[in-house]
Parts: sequence; structure tokens; C-alpha cells
Amino acid sequence: MSLIEIKNLSVSYPSRRGVFKALQQVSLTLQAGEIHGLVGESGAGKSTIGSAIMGLLEHPGEISGGEIHFCGESIGELSDSALQQLRGSAIGMIFQDPLTSLNPLMSVGQQLIETICYHLKLSKSAAKERALALLKEVDIPQPEVRINQYPHQFSGGMRQRVVIALALCSEPKLLIADEPTTALDVSVQAQILELIKRLVKKHQLGVILVTHDMGVIAQTTDKVTVLFRGKVVESGPTQQLLAAPEHRYTQSLLSAVPRSDKKMPRFTQVSWLDGAKPLDKTDFARDWQGENNLHQSNAVPMLEVKNISLSFKAKSSIFSKTAAPTKAVDDVSFTVNYGEVFGIVGESGSGKSTIARLITRLYNPDSGSIHYRGESVVGKLQKQHLQNFRRRCQMIFQDPYSSINPRMRVRDIIAEPILLYGLNDRNGAYQRVAKLLDYLGLEQAAAVKYPHEFSGGQRQRISIARALATEPSLLICDEPTSALDVSIQAQILNILKDLQSELGLTMIFISHDLPVIRQMCDKVAVMKAGKIVELTESETLFTAAQHSYSQSLLKLMPDMHR
Repeated sequence: MSLIEIKNLSVSYPSRRGVFKALQQVSLTLQAGEIHGLVGESGAGKSTIGSAIMGLLEHPGEISGGEIHFCGESIGELSDSALQQLRGSAIGMIFQDPLTSLNPLMSVGQQLIETICYHLKLSKSAAKERALALLKEVDIPQPEVRINQYPHQFSGGMRQRVVIALALCSEPKLLIADEPTTALDVSVQAQILELIKRLVKKHQLGVILVTHDMGVIAQTTDKVTVLFRGKVVESGPTQQLLAAPEHRYTQSLLSAVPRSDKKMPRFTQVSWLDGAKPLDKTDFARDWQGENNLHQSNAVPMLEVKNISLSFKAKSSIFSKTAAPTKAVDDVSFTVNYGEVFGIVGESGSGKSTIARLITRLYNPDSGSIHYRGESVVGKLQKQHLQNFRRRCQMIFQDPYSSINPRMRVRDIIAEPILLYGLNDRNGAYQRVAKLLDYLGLEQAAAVKYPHEFSGGQRQRISIARALATEPSLLICDEPTSALDVSIQAQILNILKDLQSELGLTMIFISHDLPVIRQMCDKVAVMKAGKIVELTESETLFTAAQHSYSQSLLKLMPDMHR
């Protein structure tokens, strides 16, 4: 008997504009002790399958056809209370966005203990012991201290590990992992995937793994199903399907995976099916050139960072002693030249994103200096000088859902910085928004929609459009493709390559995806515990890394081309 059996599943979302079919006649089976991968572009229906199994389809979504059987029992026939009991006890789920699946008002320990007590009926002391063991199992340092901290005190990767611990706390039979390693660096990703594989082997756990990382699929799953616009286009044993894909779409997906063994001039883009139009960036590039000419003297670098340090001080309370400050960035120095792409890599909590926030003046350093085009941007600046800098230095954040206003329409989200800096009137701003949407492969109808109406990958493109709206000269990309499938990732990264080569745009590119770093960057800084342990040319890092930490990262990265 299969652990999970899905027969001809269809999911529909009726609305005033018609019925959107998220899934059409999808079938798959999963045995105990098996990992089944789901791949496809954003909006293909991968996450919808997991939501349907859990009974968590958002209104007005409904199962319009087919059946789902778990351990031989039809999920559709269960009462609400039976389904609620099934969730978390027999079926666990790791959601894509850890911020939206953790309660910001409760410590991670309270959330773990509450879940363990509910499902396993343990005492609070026993539940706390299990919670500590789980935090250790997912490699969260100092679990005795961090169990009392809140989600906002964790990095993106650390939050995802907490979510994984929550999903595992009741030892479920089925684990639905929706992009479980999206926010993780390669070292933690390897640990989490190895943990999942160990659990599968030890407890005969069944796993449905949703991911856009084909390297993870190749190294982790037993079977794989490829989805395109809600339909299954190909399914079979992983190694067989990856070695000899039969469907054109699968072949295109595999060709779009970034190479880690050599540098390519461009990313291979997926061959779009069903007559989808190619991107046209002519108008966008023409408009940009008059405003952003960076072909100037290189007497000074675009950006010069010298000996910056920043510590985060823990707040004291009457109930606890004041903890020692955490040194997030420790005496970091580097320069970024005009037209250069400077990469920063390292594990979660190494200080990568903190550096980005220091450069953009979201944080102020405790010591050190930052110069943009030879002028200091640290300390108290004149209002006009600070505004000019912020217009020219834009940032693409890691999490698209929390970086854009959910109550605003897309056109107003993108137009907001254009209007703020007085670059156009509202009509002119909307015209520029239309060109940006077209440039980034979003339909014009997207302008009047809200962020919740888009997939994660589409929301990230909206964030990128907003960052490009003011025609920046320095673009800081903090994990800009972490939420994207390989097809959209290739498209977005080629766009960034075009901006860099055609317009001389300078970029700082932060990522845990080492193959992407190799393809995108000219120089790379490897960070660990707030320090730069190696700074070198990109190709030198990948062919002759000097530091032991750099070497370990390279060995751990999933690779389909070895």
C-alpha cells in the first residue's frame, strides 16, 4: 500500500474573471522510505499539491476532481477535526517562507513546546528536552540560549531550520518540504538534506520535496515529477529522467541549471512553450542610457569599504542578564570598481546581509568608513546628499513577500520610488512601470494586481522592478534568485548581466548558490563569523581556493555536471 496516492487531482480557483485551473489531472504515488521531487517553474502547481494534501488550499481554491489517499484512507472524506489532527502528527510540512510560518510574538521554544505537547501529549519539561534535541539536530548553535529567542532574532537560514524542527517534532509519516533549503547556504543545506535522508532511512518517512534546485533533486530524490502550468509533463526515477529527459520542457529546465564547472557567457534560458513572447528590453535600455552613464574616471572605485565593524547589543530585562554583544561584522574591507560584480558568500549568520544594510545606510557601523564615488556615506549627511545616494544605491532583498507592501497594487509599489525622488509625474511613472514589467517578463495586467496574487518568483521580479525604477548605478542583490526556479532564475540573471555589460551597472551580489556566484561575479569575498576569510578573483576561488572554509563550501555544493 502506498503512503500517499494521488489520482487525477484537479484544483480550481473560481473568480469573477473565470476559473483558474491550478492543477489538472495530476497523479503520483509515494512509498514509505521514498523521496519524491516536484519541479517546475513558479506557478506550475508544485506547492498547490502539498496544500491540497494538507487541506490548506486558500479560499476560494477547491479540489474540483480526483482523489488523495493517505495510508489507504481518502483525505477528502475526513472531518475537519480529523484532518486537523492529521496535520502535524502524521503529516508535517515545511513552508517556503519561514517568516510567515512562525509566530513573531512567541519564542521559538514556546512554539516548539506547544506543538510537541499538542501532538505527543508530553509534559512541558519533557517537551522542552525534545525541543532542545531538535534544535541541536538541525544544527542551531547554543540551543539552550536560542530556544528563548524570537524569530526576528534569527537569520533567514536559522529561521528555516526552526521551521524544519517544528515539522519534525511529532515524527510524522509524511513530510511535505516546500523549498526547504531556499534560504540556506550550501553547508547548512547539505546538513538539512542529509538529516532528511537519515530520517527517511531510519523511520521509513515519506517525503515530497518541492524545489527549484535541480542539484538538490539529483542528489536527494528517488523519483521526480516535472510540472508545467498545472500539468504533469514527465515523471519517473530521478537518475533516469535527468540522464535522458524526453519532454522538451524538462530538457530546457536542465539546460538552464547554472554550471559550476566552468564560466559561461550567459545563462541558458528555458524554451518557452505555448507561444509565450520573448523579452523585449530595447525601450528600457534606451531610456536608461541617458541617465546612468558610468563611463567616467576610475581614479576612485565605485565603492570603498574600510575596516567596518558592527555589533548587535542584546536588550536587558529584569528577568535575564544582559548578553554579550554579537559581532555581526568584524573589521571588513573591500573595494568595488565601476562596472564590476562583487560577490559575497558564506553561511547563514556570517554577516553577508548585514554588510548590505551597512552600505545602504539601513545600519550605521560602529567603526570604519564607507565611500561611494569617493564621498563618505557614513555619519551625518546632508539631506540632499543622502537622497541622491539612496536613489543611486538600490537593494533587492532576499524575501519578496516582506519587502513589498501587500496593500498596494503592483504599479504603485514600483512607481513609489519614482515619485518619491521626483523623477516623473504619476502618468510618466506608470509608463515606466509598464516598461519595467515588460522587461522582467510580467504581463501588463500585473500592474493592477496585488502581491498576494503572484507566485514567489513573480513577487521577486516585482521587487527587482522596484529596485530598477530609479535607475541605480549600484545595485545590491541580497539573494535575488533564492526564491526562483531555474527557468526564471536564468531569465533574471541574464537581465542583470545585460544591465552590467550594456549600462556599466555595478553590483554587489550576495548568494549562497555557488554556481550562480561563479557565473555572475568578477571578484568574490568568502565570509565566516563576520570576517572575510578569502577575497579573490571568481575563477581563482573555484579553481584554486586557498582557505579551508572556502574549500569545504565548494565540496558541499550540489552539482549536476560532475
